[in-house]
Amino acid sequence: MRTVRVAEVPVGRSVVVSGTLSAYDQATITAKVPGRLATLAVDLGSRVRKGQLLARIDGADYQIRVQQAQAALAEARARAGLAGGSVDPRQSGTVRAAQAVLDAARASHERAEALSREGLISKAELDAAEAARKVAESRHQDAIEEIQGRTASAGGRGADVALARQQLADTGIYAPFAGVVQQKRASIGEYLAAGAPVVDLVKVDPLRFRAEVPEREASAVRVGQEVRITAEGQPPVIGRLARISPTISERNRVLNVEADIPNQGTLRPGVLVKAEIVSDASRTALTVPNDAVVSFAGLQKVLMVKDGKAVERPIIVGRRTEQWTEVTSGLAAGDQVVVKPGNLQSGQTVTVATAQAN
Repeated sequence: MRTVRVAEVPVGRSVVVSGTLSAYDQATITAKVPGRLATLAVDLGSRVRKGQLLARIDGADYQIRVQQAQAALAEARARAGLAGGSVDPRQSGTVRAAQAVLDAARASHERAEALSREGLISKAELDAAEAARKVAESRHQDAIEEIQGRTASAGGRGADVALARQQLADTGIYAPFAGVVQQKRASIGEYLAAGAPVVDLVKVDPLRFRAEVPEREASAVRVGQEVRITAEGQPPVIGRLARISPTISERNRVLNVEADIPNQGTLRPGVLVKAEIVSDASRTALTVPNDAVVSFAGLQKVLMVKDGKAVERPIIVGRRTEQWTEVTSGLAAGDQVVVKPGNLQSGQTVTVATAQAN
């Protein structure tokens, strides 16, 4: 028979809880602009990258709107005299013409003042020249304000172009994060209103593990502690405790915690799992291989070897992993136990094949 010696090894102290795996993020991806769904590049279970195209609204109408807005902008810029790219109202033809009239009126008024001082013209003629200058000044100011108004209108048309281009870009519907399509909510050819759902997307790597820690053990858990997740039929996965509620629930006296669990595609949101939150990694304990423990009628025992014979020893067990079982009572370090005892009975002679340290 093969035997192994009981040894004290680091096993850590842990808080054992049950909880649920949830998607790290989930969102219903909607259409930003109304229109007929032209393409749908994903389906149920499709894995997507962040920024990947999921669907596209027919953009023909939005392309026409861009062209219309660009034409309206060009017209507004031409009316404002900005076709050459200038933004100075004084460079427009309307203002330059008004400036020429104003310059002539000022020159005429200055000549009239000079002639009036020499007594060569009447005061009425001087007043007429001054009035003509003031009218030219007013018309010049009106021309500037008119061009400023046209420039502002051209600016509004420029905003219309930007909006039309944005609406055209919004016909493409993209993934906001990497994940998996949970549900397809629309079909090709369907007319969608703004805000209509297209697909439900979930982020599955990492996953969120949510659990409730009893109040009596709440003081032992800290952010950053190792969390060992075990799901049925899956190998253990190790994550880290990431979030802890600041309060104990008054209703059921538990502390809500969350851990981030890496997922290579084998775990699914919604699965109920068992978890060990390692609160003290330095703790040691006596352990034996799992296949050295015999369970019968709810009791655990091992078969020891003493003086060449098998001796049955009841034990009390603690934590259990895939390889070993913690023994809290019934054995001492150095005891020799039988691995895979099979039908071996207490009192039978045992021939030891190998002896290993645990």
